[in-house]
Amino acid sequence: MYPPRSERSVKKKKGSKRTRNTITIIWTVNIVLIIAIGLVGIFYVIDTRQQQADQPVKQEIVDQDQPSIGDDAKGGDQVTYPDSESDETSEEEHEATDEETTADADKTSGVATPDTSSNTNSEKVESGTKKPTATSTPSSTKGNAGVDQESGTSKPSNSAKDVTINFVGDIQFSGKVAELLDKNGYDYPFAKLGRLFKDDDLTIGNLETPITQGGTSAADKTYVYKSSPKALAAMASAGFDAVNLANNHILDQGVEGLVDTLTYLKEYGIAHTGAGMNRDEAYAPAYLERKGMKIALLGFSRVVPETSWKAEGNRAGVAEAYDSTGAVKAIQEARKKADLVIVVAHWGEERVSTPNSDQTRLAHEFVDAGADLVIGGHPHVLQGLEYYKGKWIAYSTGNFIFSRSTTEETWKTAVFQARCSQDAACSMKVIPYEAGLGQAIPMIDEANKLLLEQMAKLSPGIRYDGNGVASPN
Repeated sequence: MYPPRSERSVKKKKGSKRTRNTITIIWTVNIVLIIAIGLVGIFYVIDTRQQQADQPVKQEIVDQDQPSIGDDAKGGDQVTYPDSESDETSEEEHEATDEETTADADKTSGVATPDTSSNTNSEKVESGTKKPTATSTPSSTKGNAGVDQESGTSKPSNSAKDVTINFVGDIQFSGKVAELLDKNGYDYPFAKLGRLFKDDDLTIGNLETPITQGGTSAADKTYVYKSSPKALAAMASAGFDAVNLANNHILDQGVEGLVDTLTYLKEYGIAHTGAGMNRDEAYAPAYLERKGMKIALLGFSRVVPETSWKAEGNRAGVAEAYDSTGAVKAIQEARKKADLVIVVAHWGEERVSTPNSDQTRLAHEFVDAGADLVIGGHPHVLQGLEYYKGKWIAYSTGNFIFSRSTTEETWKTAVFQARCSQDAACSMKVIPYEAGLGQAIPMIDEANKLLLEQMAKLSPGIRYDGNGVASPN
C-alpha cells in the first residue's frame, strides 16, 4: 500500500533539497581547491623568477669561525712560522674602530664622495675595440679563455693601437668588509670608479683572499681571510680581467679554498696567475689578447707564511720568489711568446714606504729576464716608481679594497695606469685614490695634488705632471 500522494511529494522534495545541497558543497570545495592551486602556482612563479634573478651569484658564505680583522691586537696577517722563509714579522693591519666607518672616510679633505659616472683623472681610451663585458661564462677574448699556450707563436704587426692597462693593489672582502657589503651590496667597493675599468683594455689586481664557501682555516695565523663568490661577480661586473694569486692569503682556507677560488675565477671569466694545483700551473703565465697584442701575466710572492704553501712538484701552492730561479725562467719563456710581459710581485715590508734591497734586486732581475712592467704589492702603503732600462717598476700599489687600518698611510692608494704600444714601450700614470673601508674613493683637488707630490718624493729620478703622468728626469 502506497503512502498518500502528499506524503510522497514531501519526501521527494526533501530528497531534491539534499541533492542540491550536496552539489553546492561539491562545487564550493572545487572552487576553493581551484583558488588554492592558482595561488600556489602564482607563488611558485614568483619564487622561480626570484631565484633566476639571483643567478649566477651563489649563496654567500657565513664567516662564523673566522676571527674579525683587527680583533687580535697582537699583530697582523703575516706570521713567521718555524719553517717559514719569510723575512716579515707582522702586518698589524688593525681595523679602525666603529667610529672610523666609510662615513668618516668621506669626510677626508679632497676625497670625492658622490658616485661618479667617470673618473676625471683617467685618460680616454681611443675609439675602437672595447673591453668585453664580464659574464658568468668566459668569452673568447676575456679571462682564461683564448689563452694560447703554444710556443713559437708569431707576433702580430706593429700596427695595433696602444693598450691601456690599469693596476690596483690588495683586494679582500672578508671580516668588516664583508659585513659592510652585506648591507650595501657587493658592487659597493667599485661604486665610485665610474667606467674606469670598463673602458680600458685590461684591469689587474692582487686578490688577497680565497673565494670559497668551505675550506679549513689556516692554523696559527692571526688573519685568515675568506670571501664570498658574490665578490668575484662584482669584480667581473666592475671590469676586472685578471688577478694575481701569489700572496700570503690565497691558501688561508687550504687547498680546498684554492680549488674553489680557481673554479669561481673561471666561472666569472677572470684570468689568474701565481698559484695552481702544482708547480707548473703556479708559475705558468696567463696569456691574454688585446687589440692584436699578446700579453703574458705572471705572479710571484716573496711573502709565504710557511714552506708548505710553496707550489712544488705536484703540490698545490703559490709561485714563490725567495729563490728567483723559477720566476726568471718563467719570464724568459713568456718573453718568447708574448708582445708584452707583465709581472705582479708580492714582496717588501708592511707599512714601509721605501722598497728594500730584495725588492730592488728582484725587480731588476725580472726586467733583465724580459719583463716590460713590474707591479708590486704587500706593504699596504704606496711606494715609488722606478724607470729601469726603459721599463717601469711600481714597487707597491698599496691597498685597494681592504679593511680600514688605523695607520693613515694605508688609506692612500692609486690606480697605476700603463699605456703600452705594440713594441712594449709603456708610459705610466698615477691616479690618486683613497682606500676607504671596503671602497675605493677618487681623490680630488688638494688631496690629489698632495699624493702626487708624495709619490714624487718616493720616486727618485721620476717627476709627475699635474695629471699624474710619470717621466724620468
